Amino acid sequence: MASAFALLAALASADAFAASSSNTTLPADSVYQLTLPLTDQAGRVSDWRTRRGKPQLVSMFYTSCQYVCPLIVDSGKAIESQLTPSQRNRLGILLVSMDPARDTPTALASVVAKRKLDTSHWTLASPPAGSVREVAGLLGIRFRPLADGEFNHTSALILLDPEGRVLARTEQIGTRPDPEFLSAVRKAAGP
Repeated sequence: MASAFALLAALASADAFAASSSNTTLPADSVYQLTLPLTDQAGRVSDWRTRRGKPQLVSMFYTSCQYVCPLIVDSGKAIESQLTPSQRNRLGILLVSMDPARDTPTALASVVAKRKLDTSHWTLASPPAGSVREVAGLLGIRFRPLADGEFNHTSALILLDPEGRVLARTEQIGTRPDPEFLSAVRKAAGP
């Protein structure tokens, strides 16, 4: 019953957002053209368009991944460590799950705690199962579920401008940031 209430709250939030933003049209190439309710690590449900207004570093992952996904988190942390405090405050970091069936708020919160992610900048969230392919397509992430519950997937960090347009992308992941991508992030986050 609680999940039904969460779904209703998500839909109401998305409708309220759409009504409040009707005066400001999104660019045609904005990923925020997609209505995407996300449930975050605290169990809050909101449409990802609420992230509009500040640059975002976005990727897809899943919490049970033991190999590449921890490197995606390392990549975000490495970029974050190269920013000034004011730049960090002007940048959001969003990791969207490709495994919403298992990536519950509890599973997401576990990664946040284990990796010591600052939730004033970081959001780990799961979309509805039926939206995973659509958001992956928008972000240029390819994935395939495997028989053992794991996923084969591309790994990329995508930088969105405040309107949700892709500014830059890198597939270089790990603790050493891609210099060109880092430069784009710094520019987007301002001085």
